[in-house]
Amino acid sequence: MLQPARRKFRKDFRGKMRGKSTRGSEISFGEFGLKALERGWMTARQIEAARRATTHALKRKGRVWVRVFPDKPITGRPAGQRMGGGKGDIQQHVCVIKPGRMILEIAGVEQDVAELALRRAAAKIPMKTIFVAEE
Repeated sequence: MLQPARRKFRKDFRGKMRGKSTRGSEISFGEFGLKALERGWMTARQIEAARRATTHALKRKGRVWVRVFPDKPITGRPAGQRMGGGKGDIQQHVCVIKPGRMILEIAGVEQDVAELALRRAAAKIPMKTIFVAEE
């Protein structure tokens, strides 16, 4: 599972997800990509599931780039615990996804194979996505 090696502060505020993604919105490494159309949090488990679905669909051909990293810690409290007592323990790490963000990229395969692989990955992602090809 992906998570940061170290952080300046252990726990984060929830934050806002305003605006569109300005960085990481173009295809930089591969020939085909999976681009987010909605905003939301993508957990480290979802990123790993999408990566595994993509590599499995490619049958060990081509190359896959994961363009997102879960660097935001999310805390939680046990069920049935009373109010107070401070912020909860870190449960998982997420990546903040804004519209336009490139999530995965693929190179070295035909377009129909890449489209199938990225459609399989999109099923593991909790937001609407679109398949894009390099011009």
